[in-house]
Amino acid sequence: MLPLGLAFGALVIQSGLDWWWAALSSALIYGGSFEFLLIGMVAACAPLTSVAVAAFLVNARHIFYALSFPLHRVRGRFAKTYSTFALTDEAYALTASEQARSRSGRRIVWMQFFMHLYWAGSATAGALLGSLIPDGVTGLDFALTALFTVLALDAVRDLRGDLPTPLLALGSALAARLLFPGEMLLAAFALFAAGLLARHLTTAKRPAHV
Repeated sequence: MLPLGLAFGALVIQSGLDWWWAALSSALIYGGSFEFLLIGMVAACAPLTSVAVAAFLVNARHIFYALSFPLHRVRGRFAKTYSTFALTDEAYALTASEQARSRSGRRIVWMQFFMHLYWAGSATAGALLGSLIPDGVTGLDFALTALFTVLALDAVRDLRGDLPTPLLALGSALAARLLFPGEMLLAAFALFAAGLLARHLTTAKRPAHV
């Protein structure tokens, strides 16, 4: 979270925006991938309708996260509200694994809070220090892609030999890229969820071998 936030804050300054854009965005929006996209849209003075559509398409994956996120362990209306708001890719990756199934709701909320704090703090620091980065430095926006790559590798390791699942994910992404290039993310998640459901129903109907 820290290096990614620093890269985001520095990118805000390189895009010609004031430092407080990074602080406000990271604290109130708290959606890393959309925040990186939003910088370019703000700099280009994109219409609000385009921003709204982009926000929906990029963050629609959280609908699928909610299917297995352990919100039922979190107690209290305020804690549940904040936990829902702070549901990020990193938070999901750290709570959906088999090792995390015994974690309490209190630990989940505190984990999300500190991740939020790390992101907002590092983004603000990156924006304040961004003027020190030479103009020739490029590729800061690739930090988010690198993070998703690491999360994907960790998820594959967690599968412990379950080869069909990553192959299904890859096939869903390729099919979405070919069939729905304008809405690839949402289409890939939908295809992947449908594939997992179909595999589950097929496996459940198989007769048990004695």
